[in-house]
Amino acid sequence: MATEVDTWTTGAQNDGVFSLQDQLGGEGGSYGAEDELNEAEVNGNWTPQEKALHEARLKAKAKRRLRKSSSRDSTRESLSEPSSIEPGTDPHSPKGKINTNDRKSRTGKGRGLPKKGGAGGKGVWGAAGMVYEMEEPDAKDPNYDESSQGDTIYATVVPELEEGELEKTVNPIVQEYFEHGDTKEVEMLLKELNLGPHRYEFSSLAVSLALEGKASHRELTSRLLSDLSGKMLSGNEMERAFDKILKEANPDLKWFMLGQFMARAIADHVLPMSFFNRYKGKVDCDYARAALDRASVLLSMKKEIVRLDNVWGVGGGQRPVKHLIKEMNLLLKEYLVSGDVSEAEHCLRDLEVPHFHHELVYEAIVMVLESKGDKAIQMMVNLLKVFWQTGLITLDQMNRGFQRVYDELPEINLDVPHAHSIMESFVDVCFQESVITKQLRDACPSRGRKRFVSEGDGGMIKS
Repeated sequence: MATEVDTWTTGAQNDGVFSLQDQLGGEGGSYGAEDELNEAEVNGNWTPQEKALHEARLKAKAKRRLRKSSSRDSTRESLSEPSSIEPGTDPHSPKGKINTNDRKSRTGKGRGLPKKGGAGGKGVWGAAGMVYEMEEPDAKDPNYDESSQGDTIYATVVPELEEGELEKTVNPIVQEYFEHGDTKEVEMLLKELNLGPHRYEFSSLAVSLALEGKASHRELTSRLLSDLSGKMLSGNEMERAFDKILKEANPDLKWFMLGQFMARAIADHVLPMSFFNRYKGKVDCDYARAALDRASVLLSMKKEIVRLDNVWGVGGGQRPVKHLIKEMNLLLKEYLVSGDVSEAEHCLRDLEVPHFHHELVYEAIVMVLESKGDKAIQMMVNLLKVFWQTGLITLDQMNRGFQRVYDELPEINLDVPHAHSIMESFVDVCFQESVITKQLRDACPSRGRKRFVSEGDGGMIKS
């Protein structure tokens, strides 16, 4: 067996075994003279099993050579450029071929390090110490994180109010404004709403609500329109608002007061004078004509005045205290002259100062103390009785008014010597008419009665 192995490794090769080798030799080059001699030595001395084993070895050897060599295309290119192969080398051998996938330099220069120093290629960080420029994040990147991009500004989109929802939203704002009277708060609330093309309707709704309310509400509305003009509402929107009211021609509307609104708006520069001139003499509606006539009269009377501040009067607690005292004194003097209780009640209600009615009680009592005769006492008792029965003056306001007179009676007595006796008579009549309580009557101060005795008593004053 040893002899057979030796002859197998050293014998020449022939027969049909070399048909594959010849084909491989044509594609990948010859195997060399030494291999051909070894194959010739063992010709005809192998068993079929040994021939099959030898053929398998040759195939494996050929495959290993093909793996080390380049592809067929690169092999053809290398064969077409014989100048790049060193002379004396076999172009079909693995050493004679150029590996295009080799990262080493093929120029023969350098230290054989990888190209780019290991800093290139896809998916690598780059060379050590390399500084990259800041790249803008791409919103289309799958790894894009919106929360990690710094400060993000979100725009709040407020839906536009529909025409049906406008009145439901604006009415509470105006009604609340009538309570606090702060125009800046109304401006802030309007900024949060998206009224869209219906912005002008805020003015028309505010005027309509004010015409249904009190004089103080109308005064507040005039101030609101003046403060919002040029900020939240333009001049064109103000004109559209009043134009809408005039064209609706609502018979239930107080057109006389609408004319006052228009005159006040023109005086406050909310409406231009051209708006009034555009309608003057060109309106067929009787209601609108009445409003325009009223505005024309007010504007002709107030030419020298920049603002028609008193067109609504001065309402409620916005009036100065001195002005309220003056109004109440005038009310009481007119009542003593006319004796009209209903007119006095109407005037007191128009003042809209229920928290200040104690001043009316105080002024009425002082007026009784300074008057002469019993007529003033009886008339004032009747007036206070009506106010008490209708609830216009509350118990607290009545008590405060009388108590103020009690406290100031010594000073009043300096001007009115008989103030104590008149006060006692007035308090007794008020108690009889159920205007004041028994406790309040008993709290009335009384001055001690003093008399001079005869000279025998030593001129002493005894009470």
